This record gives sequence, C-alpha cells and structure tokens, in this order.
Amino acid sequence: MAVTDLGGHSVAVVYLNGSFADQSRWRKVVADLGPNWRHILYDERARGRSKRSADYSFEACIRDLDAVLGARGVNRALLVGWSYGAYIGVQWAARNPDRALGVVAVEGAFPWGWIEAAGHERIRTLFRWMRLVLPIASRLGVAAHMSAEQHAEITIEKHKVAAAFDPVLDGIRVPVRYVLATGASLCGCEEEFRAMRESIIPALARNRYLEVSAKVASNHRTILHKDFRAIAEAVREIASMPPIWGLSRQPLNG
Repeated sequence: MAVTDLGGHSVAVVYLNGSFADQSRWRKVVADLGPNWRHILYDERARGRSKRSADYSFEACIRDLDAVLGARGVNRALLVGWSYGAYIGVQWAARNPDRALGVVAVEGAFPWGWIEAAGHERIRTLFRWMRLVLPIASRLGVAAHMSAEQHAEITIEKHKVAAAFDPVLDGIRVPVRYVLATGASLCGCEEEFRAMRESIIPALARNRYLEVSAKVASNHRTILHKDFRAIAEAVREIASMPPIWGLSRQPLNG
C-alpha cells in the first residue's frame, strides 16, 4: 500500500479516502492544518499507487487501517474520513476506543443505505455505463484499478454497511464530528442526499459523543476542495478536547 507519513511527534492525523479516491484529495486540509501535526495518508487497495488485491471488502479496509498504524508506530490517532472513509474511521474507532482520539466524518458514516435489490441493480447499471471511462478515471484518482463489476460490488457492500450502522453510532465512545455538505452528487439525487444526511439526527439525539461540526455549501464530491477549512477546524475541535473524551468507554452523563 502507498503510504505518505509527513513525520513529526505531535498528534497523528490519519486520512481515510472515499471509496475510489486517492490520498491527493486531502492536500488542502493538510495545508490548512500545517506542520504542527503528523499527517498520515494512504491509498486503499487498488486505489492510487497501491497494488491490486484479492479482497476489497470493508473488513479488509479496517484491517488495512490497523496495518498502516502498526507499520508507522502510531498508538493513538485522530481519524479523518470522507464518504466511505468516514465509515471506516467510525467503525475502527468504535472497536478501538482507547486508540482513537476521535473521528471527523466528512459526508459519511450515515445510517442510511439501499438494501433493496432495485437499488443494487441501479448501482450495477451505473458502473456498466461507466466501464469504458473507469481506466481513465483511475489515472485521475477518482476510480480504482478494478473492473466495473468490482466497483459496483464495493458500492453495494457500502450501502449494506451503512444500512446497519445505527448500532455502531450508538456504541461509539470517542468524539465524532460530522462535516456535512448540502448538495447532491454522482449516483444520487438531491432528495436522497438530504435523506442520507438527516438519517443521523436520531443518532445525534441518542449519543452525545456525536455532533455536527459544520454544514457547508459544497456537494458530496467537492467538499474536500471547497470547504477544507471546516474540516480542518473539526480536527482542531477534537484535538482540543479533554483527554477523557478519547479514553472513556462511558458517556459523560453515565
């Protein structure tokens, strides 16, 4: 796997990409935070400069995050995930509360997904239409080095993970700060994106570790480029919290 570790002895911030994106998307966030952080970025399997694999599952992504942290000697990290990466970050933090300072979830980690067959077929149809441009898109960092069928199955699995995400959000005991866009993007209309973002409202009411840090004018695709300052501010917000937030397994009121 292709990993970039900018070094340093301060808080380790680990960036988790969208489903088929590469680490280059985080440049503006990294620049805004500056050198007083240890920035660690990497490309998931078959994305960016990383090699292909026989396993592209969500659980493989969780294991890869463990592997990157272990290889870089990081005991505790602040995770920043966009879209699919937000699900990875929140799931990993829920399983490893003593190792996670917190998670900034950018347009992801929503308990909402297509579980019906018609929605899954819609995803497969979309990627069949895109199959001729995927090799070009992969060189631009917006698609993986995979077949159209593999792109579709990863996306379908993400929807299944999302649809069953409520217990993860209810159980997490480290701070999660959401940064939300307001516009739609590829493979979804405006109403669907609104429903996706609103799906976290009940979880916010149930678990005080979850909060919305910012709502911005970007859409799902452009948020890292246009609203990087809001993401960087959410990182600072978590880093400034008392240590009990990152160490306790129990809510402050219980």
